[in-house]
Amino acid sequence: MGTHTIEKIGGTTMSRSDELVESLFIRGREGEALYQRVFVVSAYGGITDLLLENKKTGTPGVYGQFASEDSSMGWSDALDRVAEAMDEVHGRLLEHPGDRSSADKFVRERIEGARTCLLDLQRLCSYGHFRLDQQMITIRELLSGLGEAHSAYVTVLLLARCGVNSRLIDLTGWRDESQPSLATRLDNAFADVDLAREMPIVTGYAQCSEGLMKEFDRGYSEVTFAHLAARTGAREAVIHKEFHLSSADPRLVGEDRVIKIGHTNYDMADQLSNLGMEAIHPAAAKILRQAEIPLRVANAFDPGDSGTLIDSDTSGAARVEMVTGLPLVALQVFEQDMVGVKGYDATILKALTRHDVWIVSKTSNANTITHYVIGTLKAMQAVEKEILSAYPAAVIQVRKVALVSAVGSNMAGLQVARHGLNALARAGVDPIAVQDTGRHVDVQFIVGTGEMTEAVKALHAALIETGAARTQKNRVA
Repeated sequence: MGTHTIEKIGGTTMSRSDELVESLFIRGREGEALYQRVFVVSAYGGITDLLLENKKTGTPGVYGQFASEDSSMGWSDALDRVAEAMDEVHGRLLEHPGDRSSADKFVRERIEGARTCLLDLQRLCSYGHFRLDQQMITIRELLSGLGEAHSAYVTVLLLARCGVNSRLIDLTGWRDESQPSLATRLDNAFADVDLAREMPIVTGYAQCSEGLMKEFDRGYSEVTFAHLAARTGAREAVIHKEFHLSSADPRLVGEDRVIKIGHTNYDMADQLSNLGMEAIHPAAAKILRQAEIPLRVANAFDPGDSGTLIDSDTSGAARVEMVTGLPLVALQVFEQDMVGVKGYDATILKALTRHDVWIVSKTSNANTITHYVIGTLKAMQAVEKEILSAYPAAVIQVRKVALVSAVGSNMAGLQVARHGLNALARAGVDPIAVQDTGRHVDVQFIVGTGEMTEAVKALHAALIETGAARTQKNRVA
């Protein structure tokens, strides 16, 4: 293991990077004490939404408009809006006119280069011999890299003004004709880096022959971060967020009631990923776990706090670490003739997979299989139609529900299901279903969508606030 750390900063946090120069990047250090830290940066908040599509609403960005139009130039107007948004962000972050001018030039060069590429591709595909759909993943990768390159470049300018010898490590493959593997891309980029005297600022997107976007889509930056930590033998990997990894959403249960988790393991991180609360992308967690590199999740705006350490240690005391809620759709398939017959579950799984529906949990009995999933209305309708085509006699019920889960790296002996049901009863919440896998890492309560908040508050109060884990040193103020 090296003496350095690999640290990741998300997009929303990056948008406030001017606040982080002293508190996060410098931290009162001088000279060589500044270094042995590598920062992997995401695009500024909202930029990737403009480049691709809005992650929450699905509103198309440059990529979405280019994909849906044959000859219209709406995508070009969208690219102009990206340039304006980039200029607005670095205009706010950079104080020196020379730095602003340099960032303006950088944005123009990248934006116009991308525009020329898309125009050439659009013209080429106007001939019948060329298929645009075969190039869309490459376009998605090209556009993604623009955001990270911009934020990394601006961060280097910010740090240079403060006397930090930072260095831009652009992994986006801009105007690079080679197609190296990710390992080669990382090794070549760091071949001459002196971590004792330089602070590398690395783009979260890395162009490589594997195609990160194809496999991980917008989770690519954490995968780059994890691979970089493993390739360089980092002492520790750190993710800086705007909040502490705590026992519940403080907006639901109150800031005075939640506690910082402090220490947990990768098993717990996997459970959170499955529930849509990614401390880290599951693929990235696997890379770090296999490389035996601990992960720290820190609050970027609370630099004096050590955050939460995630490692492979399973020896901690039994406790419930988090209660979280997630709106879901319940897909219930009932077929009287299902009992004793194989194939029903496989057919349902194939339909869910084909229509890109995320499975969070499932239950089954003799003649009923229920999947609790995340999927659009259109996708669920397609799934229902496909299942009925295979099993015309099936009765399918689709309804909105909420999953409220008590999670911990070790909950053995705590009787979480019993105490949880009692807490819900006291709160007047009648659960639709309860599931305990027996591994003592999570217990799931399915409730009505309108009861999710009340269920989270009731379970948090019963399982965490009254538990031994509620100590003053871990409380999140």
